[in-house]
Amino acid sequence: MFDHILAFLDQGLLAASWWQILIFTLVATHITIAGVTIFLHRCQAHRALDLHPVISHFFRFWLWLTTGMVTREWAAIHRKHHAKCETAEDPHSPVRWGLRKVLLEGAELYRAEAANRETIDKYGHGTPDDWIERRLYSRFPFMGVLIMLAIDVMLFGVIGLAVYGVQMLWIPVLAAGVVNGLGHAKGYRNFDCPDASTNIVPWGILIGGEELHNNHHAFPTSAKLSNKWYEFDIGWLYIRTLQFFGLARVKKIAPRPRLADTRAVIDFEALQAVIAHRYDVMHQFARSLREACADEARRLAALRLPEGKLLESARHWLHLDAGRLTGNEREQLPKVLAASERLSFLIEMRRELGVIWERSNRSAEQLVGMLQQWCQRADASGIPALEKMSIRIRSYAAAA
Repeated sequence: MFDHILAFLDQGLLAASWWQILIFTLVATHITIAGVTIFLHRCQAHRALDLHPVISHFFRFWLWLTTGMVTREWAAIHRKHHAKCETAEDPHSPVRWGLRKVLLEGAELYRAEAANRETIDKYGHGTPDDWIERRLYSRFPFMGVLIMLAIDVMLFGVIGLAVYGVQMLWIPVLAAGVVNGLGHAKGYRNFDCPDASTNIVPWGILIGGEELHNNHHAFPTSAKLSNKWYEFDIGWLYIRTLQFFGLARVKKIAPRPRLADTRAVIDFEALQAVIAHRYDVMHQFARSLREACADEARRLAALRLPEGKLLESARHWLHLDAGRLTGNEREQLPKVLAASERLSFLIEMRRELGVIWERSNRSAEQLVGMLQQWCQRADASGIPALEKMSIRIRSYAAAA
């Protein structure tokens, strides 16, 4: 009898080899990541897709077993992160808390915000509130992870404790730490969002696509997180698979730039199209700024003026949003603008264009008028880059 107990503790019910245990751990943690990104994030927090009740409840049950997270709390905290991004009220921004704290103590920051009933009441609307949610999942969130502990030990014996430890650390380290930390500190950016969000790597596999964090902040309600041809979002692959079998319905993805015949007059539809494609507008403007800066650098260099070298250096950063400039670049900016009236005018026109889609109390009619005046000034500027931007702005088609 004692020997049987020792054998059970040593090998569990499955008597699995080390590689079988490794595969189980990787598969189990990946399902958890899929549940977080597909169900909690894209479906519940942002309403980017609808899931079949069977799939939706599978993810609820699995996340209860493997994380103990409550759907309403997770969605509320994430929505608040977007609403208060990188302000004093952001629950887990490294700009507020510091990168080290978010990386190492992301789960603690989550639990602290989950205890804030004002956050949950204000941002947690529309999440599951059925009988099993009220009586089990939300009422006894730690019961699931204790059941998971028992399952791991039963299946694998003592080594099941290590399997369980990996499962319990997977989300706090990768999601609460890496995404919320590195995703606002390190990486590359496709879009100049009004925050510090970055794409950690272009291949969203390990964290289910959440690696593409800058893309997500640019288009929060998009069910697809990849944007460039070289980017891969495995979560989107799973969503498309579920959609093929009728188990998911995608509600929205990020708009692709669509151009139509150039309008003679800016109207409300043109305004809506420009706002929908604002990131493409600023991407094109950034390209124009780089080209104009290079042209001005060559012109001043041909005149043997020392400002030519200054503008040659500025070509690498002048197109960036002001919030992303280094201290030295901020010091150089007035000198660059003083050296070139054309670049100074381009920077001012970029700022004025950005005002159109910033939050304000201006009416739609006022914004249409502002955009129309901007295009007229661009057309009359004699600057080819602005003339091209005016044509493109008047050519955007309404987002599908």
